[in-house]
Amino acid sequence: MPPCPRSHGRDSGQLIFTLIDERGEPLTADAMAALDPARRAAYDEGERELRAEILRFLEVTGPLERALRDGVESLRRQAVRPVLDRELDAIRQGLRKQFKDTRKLGQWLDAVEQDILDHLELFEPADPEDEEDRRDALERRLQRYRVNLVVDNAETVGAPVIIENNPLYRPLFGSIEYQTDNDVLVTDFSRIRAGSLLRAHGGFLMLHLRDLFADDLVWEKLRRFLRSGRLQIEEPGTMFSALATTSLEPEAVDVDVKLVLIGSNEQFYALQEGDPEFARHFRIKVDFAETFGASDATRRATGVFVAHTGARLGLPPFSAAAVARLIEDSHREAEDRARQSAAFARTEALVVEAAEVARRRGARRVEREDVAVAIAARNRRHDYPDERLREAVADGDRLVHLHGARVGQLNGLSVIDLGDYRFGLPIRVAARTLPGTEGLLNIEREVALSGPIHDKAVLVLHSYLSALFAPLAPLALTASIMFEQEYAGIEGDSASCAEFYALLSSLSGLPLRQGIAVTGAINAFGEVLPIGGVNEKIEGFYRVCATAGLDGSQGVLIPARNRRHLMLADEVCEAVAAGCFHVWAVDHVADGMALLTGVPFGAEGARAAGGGVAPPDEAFPPESVLGRAAATLIAYRRACLRAGNPRAWRRRG
Repeated sequence: MPPCPRSHGRDSGQLIFTLIDERGEPLTADAMAALDPARRAAYDEGERELRAEILRFLEVTGPLERALRDGVESLRRQAVRPVLDRELDAIRQGLRKQFKDTRKLGQWLDAVEQDILDHLELFEPADPEDEEDRRDALERRLQRYRVNLVVDNAETVGAPVIIENNPLYRPLFGSIEYQTDNDVLVTDFSRIRAGSLLRAHGGFLMLHLRDLFADDLVWEKLRRFLRSGRLQIEEPGTMFSALATTSLEPEAVDVDVKLVLIGSNEQFYALQEGDPEFARHFRIKVDFAETFGASDATRRATGVFVAHTGARLGLPPFSAAAVARLIEDSHREAEDRARQSAAFARTEALVVEAAEVARRRGARRVEREDVAVAIAARNRRHDYPDERLREAVADGDRLVHLHGARVGQLNGLSVIDLGDYRFGLPIRVAARTLPGTEGLLNIEREVALSGPIHDKAVLVLHSYLSALFAPLAPLALTASIMFEQEYAGIEGDSASCAEFYALLSSLSGLPLRQGIAVTGAINAFGEVLPIGGVNEKIEGFYRVCATAGLDGSQGVLIPARNRRHLMLADEVCEAVAAGCFHVWAVDHVADGMALLTGVPFGAEGARAAGGGVAPPDEAFPPESVLGRAAATLIAYRRACLRAGNPRAWRRRG
């Protein structure tokens, strides 16, 4: 049988030889095994000779093939490069004015061009069986050329203004998103996300200080940004992740933004003191006023605000009287007839509530009565503590005397502030005096129920009392001041007038009218100083009196300097106009004491804090309040001397 020729081919750069029979079919393994050894040896020798010849041929043609491929590749690049250069130059020209650093833009576009030229085969059609793979590879390659537009202000009119209400690390500084691939966190540049700091580039970013202080990491990162002016987007949590991470480190970018921090004065000054760099970065401080001076212009502006609010929310229009009632409420909130409150959110809410009242009654316009009903409804929603305390007074559980006169006791007035509702309530003030050397005792202070402002007010009261009776100095007195049925604590100086009247009543023995409640602070010269919450105090006492029955003798004694703060409820104004209730205003404690006792206070010189050095018996008229109190103090001194040296007193007798 003649020798079987061999066929050969190349597979993956290797030569492969195959024996075929006379019919041209490859020999099987069994046919190969059936050949005799000599014939097989001849085949192997022929294969070696053929392989050597082929290798010599390839050594000659290999460089020629490489040169051919390089030439073809060069020709392809030469053909494509002008097209690429033209398109990329158009991109450069279009973006030149929008980029500050055009050098980096040029470097990136050059890198894109080189990458395209290195992978031109991906842009040419392939065999049908390889076309899908080529398209997938081309799509992956094109992903590298896409731009991740993290901030787009193309439609923004003017500088961007961003209010960040959630200044956590990622929303504020940006983030890098990850996905899991075979238990490894992977990412790329397309997953970089901008934060509000970068989105506010060229504009303003408003932050709340309290929110920043809640996260030390955020505050420290913000301080570093303020120091350098460059923002580094990074993902701080990846270092603590349990999974392996493929991370990015984007280049830091320059950010031009004006930061506006919103906070309290306490936070501002604490930050200024604790961070030396703070004052250098934040050089402008703006205070927001809680009130502003009222004028025709501000009242007109309030009407415009009400109209705009109604138009924006689709509410019915407000009459002039309704707007006037809203302005009255604004004055009431500011506690000043000459100033309006700057809490426009309260006014806006009241506009909505009044409009709903008008809608329910089928009106096409909001009237003054609708606003009044809305205010009354708001008070009813919050006045349960007020109602319970007034019920306690009416039931006799909380002692408040509204008729007759008593020595060393009278009604003071307090204000309870619940945050969204304030109300006034009478509180009994009592004083007892006796011979001794302990001076004036503040019972609340002794049991730690008194605040520092109240403690100061009692000391000022003691100073005025000592100066008032200077001819009798030193005073042989032990006195105590207390608030009856008060267990939650006392703060403020608005009860110092009531405390002084109770103390002087105990010394003089003159009873005080129980139908008159007293509020006001006292200074070291007996002048009555203005206090806060005057409207709530008057209305609180009026309601207690109205529940018990008004007899025409009841009222409230207030500082004269609080006159312009009066914005009382309509029912109180009507009762005052009818003579059923009264509001007295005094400049000096002398006038108030005369009203409460019906007895002259004493010499006019007493208004100057007991000026003069007259003898004790001649310092004040004997039938005056101060004269009676001086007689009691003289008796106290004698009692103390008698107790301290009884033998001398016996010899004197």
